[in-house]
Amino acid sequence: MDTRFARFVMGFPGRLAMPIAAYAGLEITGESVEDMVSVPGSQFKAVMALHDRYQTPVLLTAIDPSAEAEAYGCEVRMTEREIPTVVGRLVTNAAEIASLPDPVPGDFRTRVPLEAAWRLTAEAGEAVPVLGAMLGPFSLAGRLYGANEALEATAAEAETIEALLDNVTGFLCRYALAFRETGAWGVIVAEPAAGRLSAEGLGRFSAQFVKRIVKAVETPDFAVILHSCGAKIDHLDEIMGSGAGICHFGAPMDIVAALGQVGPNVILGGNLDVAAVFQKGTPQAAGEATRALLEATRSYKNFIVSSGCDIPPGTPLANLNAFFRAVAEFNK
Repeated sequence: MDTRFARFVMGFPGRLAMPIAAYAGLEITGESVEDMVSVPGSQFKAVMALHDRYQTPVLLTAIDPSAEAEAYGCEVRMTEREIPTVVGRLVTNAAEIASLPDPVPGDFRTRVPLEAAWRLTAEAGEAVPVLGAMLGPFSLAGRLYGANEALEATAAEAETIEALLDNVTGFLCRYALAFRETGAWGVIVAEPAAGRLSAEGLGRFSAQFVKRIVKAVETPDFAVILHSCGAKIDHLDEIMGSGAGICHFGAPMDIVAALGQVGPNVILGGNLDVAAVFQKGTPQAAGEATRALLEATRSYKNFIVSSGCDIPPGTPLANLNAFFRAVAEFNK
């Protein structure tokens, strides 16, 4: 579907830069990760601090990989400086899956990115796109069932994992609709765990469930952006089967080959290595890597230059400075 956000990307003067960097805003505001994922105002301030510093053309809420699982009842470990993680397994068999609660978007900490999105859309008005962020079906299933156990279940207990996927996809459809109600231009659906599947497995246990979300929520004014940071070129055909017209990839993807394969009507984003370029690199290396990616993709209008995944808390801002400087120089 031709969405408002897709038109924004294709009509942007120069290369659109959209690093997934909400947590980096904490280096400016001085607040904790716990504040960021628990207090909507803290998340709003971090995103706006990045916008004020870099004039970011898109405002993104933070990817919190535990919020949806917590709404189902998972125990979550939270610290001041690290992204929260799920502790243990909530369900281990079909009977427990059948007894899962039916969470409501806004329950527990799912309210935080939703309220942040409301505030961001009010602040930005119509000029600056706001995108929400949430987990995808297979990644949320892995939080509830155990990441390794969910992967094994795709081979040994496929019907059990499909029942779980059916449950969580219903909730995720409602959650995406809640983001749409904020006035956001779209939502990033993060499927990091899907890259561990085979191409066939990704099609069966991820893409077809993402497709349900796309069908349920995408409109000309609201886009679904599929983020698959572990996917490789072998996964690409199955990912395209999800129906998402905008896909965002991590470092494992051969992005130039992917751009050549999808054609001009599909927008791809990514895929600078978060650890090597942003977290552990030097400003000089970050700038060089950004320039190399920009040059490699120069002939493709349908590309968003970005980090391959969400940039973690504590990442040096000097490396983000170098990224934006390289993009600004390219766009002159």
